[in-house]
Amino acid sequence: MKFGKTQKGGISSGAGGAESKAGEAGSGAGGAGSLAVVVTALALLLWLVSCREQPVPKPYGYFRIAFPEKKYLPSAPGYPYRFEIPHYASMRRDSSQGAEPGWANIRIPGHKAEIHLSYKQVHHNLGTYTEESRRMAYDHTVKASAIEEQSFTHPAARVFGTIYYIRGNAASPLQFYLTDSSRHFLRGSLYIRATPNIDSLQPVIAFLEADAVRLMETLEWLP
Repeated sequence: MKFGKTQKGGISSGAGGAESKAGEAGSGAGGAGSLAVVVTALALLLWLVSCREQPVPKPYGYFRIAFPEKKYLPSAPGYPYRFEIPHYASMRRDSSQGAEPGWANIRIPGHKAEIHLSYKQVHHNLGTYTEESRRMAYDHTVKASAIEEQSFTHPAARVFGTIYYIRGNAASPLQFYLTDSSRHFLRGSLYIRATPNIDSLQPVIAFLEADAVRLMETLEWLP
């Protein structure tokens, strides 16, 4: 009879089954241990993220603008007037179509700005020129938030006029006219060749307004 072999085989099979069960138990224990490690790692990661300082959006800013020192020079000769202009500017005769004698452009390339000057001789028509200047200033009402008028007088030099401060995102932040009330009339407009944005351009406008006022304060009429 071959019971012995059969028994041995049975015992061997039983041992193998026991080993297999033990292996499964070990595998299950190992899987449970790996899962615990993953859960612990995720919990730690979430804790670290929650402890981080929440980002705060920074306000929008603009580049700092460096301005040159204020120094003034005599304006170019050959006009029926003279005044002082900043050393970082140049004065050229207006060569555009329709320009008249005495018209000029003061260019300030460092700030992409220009002051356009138009000159007229007065022949009992001063009211026409002053009203036209006022109308041209108020043409910027669409973009302007406000327009402030300020009178200007320099009796010793026979210079009288009005300054228009055009607030807001207008292309021309300042305009003016000056006259001696009898012979001479000069109109000026400051333009900045950049996309109007009052927040970023305000320092530039304030810097150039001082140059325009210096022009008015030093203006002299010539024969």
